[in-house]
Amino acid sequence: MNMNKEWIKDPKVFQIGRLDPKASLKVYRNKEEMECNQSSLSVLLNGQWKFEYAESIEETNDKFFEKDYDCSNWKNIQVPGHLQLQGYGKPMYVNQTYPWSASEQIVPGEIPHYNQVGSYVRYVSLNNEQLTNKVHIRFNGVESAFALWINGYFVGYSEDSFTPSTFDISEFIVEGINKIAVQVYRFCSGSWLEDQDFWRFSGIFRDVELLFIPKTSLEDLKVVTLLKENYTMATVNLDFSLAGNLNNSEIKVTLYNGLEIVKQISLKGEKEVHVSFDVNNPKLWSAESAYLYQLVVEVLSNGQLSEICKQAIGIREFRIINGIMCINGKRIVFHGVNRHEFSPKTGRVISYEETKRDLQIMKENNINALRTSHYPNNTFVYDLCDELGLYCIDETNLETHGTWSDSFDPSLFLPDNKEEQWLDNVLDRANSMYERDKNHPSIIIWSLGNESRGGSVLQKEADFLREKDNTRVIHYEGLSHDRRYPNTSDIESQMYTFAIDCEKFIAEHTEKPFILCEYAHSMGNSNGALYKYIELEKKLPLYQGGFIWDFADQALYDDEGVLRYGGDFKERPSDYDFCGNGIVFADRTITPKMQEIKYCYQYIDFDINERIITITNRYLFTNLNQFNFSIELYCDGKLKEHVRKVIELKPDETTVIDNPFNNIDNHHRCHVVVRVYDEKNHEIAHDQYLYPYHQQMTHAHSKVSVIEDYLNIGVVGNGFAIKFAKNKGLTSMKYDDEEMIRVMPRPQFFRASTNNDVENKYGYRYAAWLPASMFAIVKFVKIVRNEESCEVHFDYQLPNLGEENVHVIYTVYGDGEVVIDMSYMPSSKYIEMPAFGMMFNLYREYDHVKYLGFGPEENYIDRNKGALLGEYEYDVLENVTPYLYPQECGNRTKVNHIIISNGKNDFIIKGEDLEFSALPYTPFELENVKHQDELPVPYQTVVCVYEKQMGIAGDDTWGARTHDEFLLSNNEKHHLRLSIKGK
Repeated sequence: MNMNKEWIKDPKVFQIGRLDPKASLKVYRNKEEMECNQSSLSVLLNGQWKFEYAESIEETNDKFFEKDYDCSNWKNIQVPGHLQLQGYGKPMYVNQTYPWSASEQIVPGEIPHYNQVGSYVRYVSLNNEQLTNKVHIRFNGVESAFALWINGYFVGYSEDSFTPSTFDISEFIVEGINKIAVQVYRFCSGSWLEDQDFWRFSGIFRDVELLFIPKTSLEDLKVVTLLKENYTMATVNLDFSLAGNLNNSEIKVTLYNGLEIVKQISLKGEKEVHVSFDVNNPKLWSAESAYLYQLVVEVLSNGQLSEICKQAIGIREFRIINGIMCINGKRIVFHGVNRHEFSPKTGRVISYEETKRDLQIMKENNINALRTSHYPNNTFVYDLCDELGLYCIDETNLETHGTWSDSFDPSLFLPDNKEEQWLDNVLDRANSMYERDKNHPSIIIWSLGNESRGGSVLQKEADFLREKDNTRVIHYEGLSHDRRYPNTSDIESQMYTFAIDCEKFIAEHTEKPFILCEYAHSMGNSNGALYKYIELEKKLPLYQGGFIWDFADQALYDDEGVLRYGGDFKERPSDYDFCGNGIVFADRTITPKMQEIKYCYQYIDFDINERIITITNRYLFTNLNQFNFSIELYCDGKLKEHVRKVIELKPDETTVIDNPFNNIDNHHRCHVVVRVYDEKNHEIAHDQYLYPYHQQMTHAHSKVSVIEDYLNIGVVGNGFAIKFAKNKGLTSMKYDDEEMIRVMPRPQFFRASTNNDVENKYGYRYAAWLPASMFAIVKFVKIVRNEESCEVHFDYQLPNLGEENVHVIYTVYGDGEVVIDMSYMPSSKYIEMPAFGMMFNLYREYDHVKYLGFGPEENYIDRNKGALLGEYEYDVLENVTPYLYPQECGNRTKVNHIIISNGKNDFIIKGEDLEFSALPYTPFELENVKHQDELPVPYQTVVCVYEKQMGIAGDDTWGARTHDEFLLSNNEKHHLRLSIKGK
């Protein structure tokens, strides 16, 4: 048999010669190898391979695999790696669009003519000892199809980019040099099932391994744990499959609890071996306490060790009890996130170290669950979830989003009911996932795939997985779009349903537990009103949490080390910056959004007032006595006192303690913060209470001189001079001969669009407020002279927004402070303004900010529950949050004191409950660009101070708007009062 290229476009052919999938096992020749985790039974073939590229299948070299074909003059390519990131073709980012859209007219099952092909060759030297027994080769990930030859002989063909393909090559290899030849096809018929929202690559992108199979070996292992007697007794069921020479063979099974032997059994070696035993008072696995037993399996032949395997075992139960998903008998709530495997340098080639850091970031920020969107991940992802404690939804490599919508031909929907053509293909993908991953305790849910609508194929996939495994739950979100087969999913799973609509749905549908497998779309400056979903989980037992979309921006470095999004590599079609949805940036820097997520996802609730602190433990299995509590009193941002406590509080219980700081001087801005630290001194929870406070503005009794002519007004005092132009407004603020402002301050009503704004047509809807900010006409009204102050009144006439003017009064006091009073009564005939404030343009050297308000990260009125009142500082350039798409950023709320310094002089702003940002760019400059490197070289510091700015929203990024309560009113008077002063 040889490779038949017709297979590539036949959905019914998805593997030829591939071995049946088995559990991912860690096997070694001896105990010494096991102890150092270095196995001589596996050799990685990663590294440099010889490579030849073709633009289409027709242009491929049909003889390259022949043993004597000379490939020595070929170029090299790195394995694992993507063609498109190594100079062959272009990386393409599309969401639901298929890569060939608008280029080739094909229907499901067909493949495009423009189908890049990579031919790989690797020469491997094997010795006689390595050939003693069987040799397998395993490709852990190849996108999207490949054919394999060894020494000129055709071995097999395989599809499914994200699960292993293993072949027995024993009959083809020889002692000495062996030629391994692989041909990788970018698109195959199976590509219609791989339309995930990600960058489209091709190539060998996961490890390639040679596996040396001992004469007697462990071929497969299945671990199932069952809990009984109120979770005080566990039954461990083990099913072994042995291969090779089983005469005079045995297996020795030892279960360890640390160094303690829990159980040890020796059994005669047979092809199939089952063993079952009980464990008393087991330590249970959960995300809160990820305890793992270690199972050691020794395979012996004629009394000699042939192979040894080490398998982590987590004893846990996950099932639906009375309509509620429960882990070890307790109602679970998912504080989850979706995650693509992605590195900004190497795409979907991502290392163990990078992955471990990703998962550690999740744990550090109270994330307890991971959805492997939308394909099985590297096996070490699940190892890490087991070890660190993360609940996992393992998802089949299936998405057909680009074949269905209201505008598509229903006859093309995939997989739908097209069983003859697609059922076996889909079941093979589910089976490959299940068999590889079945022993991981962290995996508690199998997902059938993503956004593939519904149909009998998916129903049969669900039935298939249920028959394989009755210890986990079946998930599929597509049921919410197509309810013809209601048993497709054990869970009611939806995407991006507004919190209010979740509540309505659950009230009417109580048959299944409810989750949001995707929600809180984190594109750019987002995640507003996240807390509303957290309130749901505390209110409705059937609502069991969700998974934020998503973990990291999918952005790639270009040749100059700049992060780029879709379309930046001149590829089309593209969905451009829609790949930038991370709660961490592509380089794994934490975004400001995480501040809110960590707070909302914390497992300790507080209700604090002047007298008492009420604490509720929302952990399932953890007593709060494992943590340290710190109760801290701050006044004007400075820590004054603190008290340390250990609090005994069992799960799901509430206690009340006295607030130790209950006699507070209300002449200072004081607040109490409660922080909770784990044993590593990492903060896991916090909350605060702000004591009543009203800021008083007082001024020294100093006289001012006023100089007025028909054009200008000057107000002069001791060490300062303030000037106004009657046709422009405030033009100069000099203190000790230092000019503070570059240009005249102006009322500001517009903010640069966020990603959410762009997609909900913010620019169109709020268009009137852009010219209002840029082109309002200023009119001098009057001057009011007093001995110790002078008032200068201006009105601003706004274009196309009615007759009502914005009134601005500058009051200059003898101590040099300028109080600004700005008011406006909007008309309900026009849409509300995005913001109400004033913009100050300072000289560039005023580049350092210190403020008293909510922080430390940027925050907004719908995303500031995780922010804490405090005294914070930053450099202006650092305040430009590096979202892939430049947008509104850097805002702070609940501010009453701001100092902007050039190192020698200060520009001071005071007010009550202000919002502000200090950036090197105006909102208009941010609005005008699509990439960070298109912004101008900083030439000023732009300070926008607001009475209020609208929230940034975050339910989705294709139309969802800021919630009404976080908008500015268009029928109530707006009033901003602040003071400015130089020093």
